[in-house]
Amino acid sequence: MRLFIFVLMLISVITSCYQKKPNESGYQPSFSEESNQVVKNNDIIYSFGVHPLHNPQRLFKTFNPLLQYLSKNIQGVGFKLETSKNYASYDKKLALKVFEFALPNPYQTVLAIDNGYNVFAKMADDESFKGIILIRKDSAITEIQDLLGKAISYPAPTALAATMMPQYFLQQNGINILKDIDNHYVGSQESSIMNVFVGTTVAASTWPPPWLALIKERPELAEQLIVKWQTPHLINNGLIARKDVPAKIIDEVRGLLISLHKTTEGREIIQKMELSSFETADNGSYDIVRSFLHDFNEKVRPIK
Repeated sequence: MRLFIFVLMLISVITSCYQKKPNESGYQPSFSEESNQVVKNNDIIYSFGVHPLHNPQRLFKTFNPLLQYLSKNIQGVGFKLETSKNYASYDKKLALKVFEFALPNPYQTVLAIDNGYNVFAKMADDESFKGIILIRKDSAITEIQDLLGKAISYPAPTALAATMMPQYFLQQNGINILKDIDNHYVGSQESSIMNVFVGTTVAASTWPPPWLALIKERPELAEQLIVKWQTPHLINNGLIARKDVPAKIIDEVRGLLISLHKTTEGREIIQKMELSSFETADNGSYDIVRSFLHDFNEKVRPIK
């Protein structure tokens, strides 16, 4: 009996020695409530919510360096990145004003303005804020009308550049979004792209930054997929702060963001976002989005 117990203990010790450590392959960090923010003594910690323009893992890899940079350079405060598993989860958090700071898409920015947030800056490169529709290079799709009766993948119904703008484009070109095609809302930009890659859908809707980021890691996607159509551009993603955040902190965050492109460290951070710079903006900058949303709701489908 003692020998049997000894053997069990020995097996337990050996097994524990070979368990994966956090830095080994297969480990994934926590993405919802915690992040690797720089925290100093007696910091006030602000949550920074970035909308799901990537899946949580890629979003963390892309944006956490920015939050570390802000934490390092603003005295007395720290910033934690809070990601969301999908658009519905992010929209709910934004509606509940969970975030002190956020980077929503322009549609979400408009909603946030009406719900206790103010715009203080935005992503530059408005010409990149457009929808693109991907197909396989070996596809039989040649004209927009060839999409009739076919399945198209999108990240989410409320993704402005990656869903609403392409749907508006298709509607303007003779496709009834609600009747003529099979709409697949698959949860993320990467999932939308992978759906057409594996043939689940005949076309995938997304926008340039996630497409460009993904093909750097998986060049076979660029070998087999092609951007078949693209939409006109709109204003890029907004940076917003909850109204109870001190103006001094907002000013410091704005100053650091709009000067990022002027330093080597800053350029390395924004290059991960497929972005050239941030720039100043205010609530009025997004009036053009309100006009688009009105037209979309009237001509394409109800947004909610």
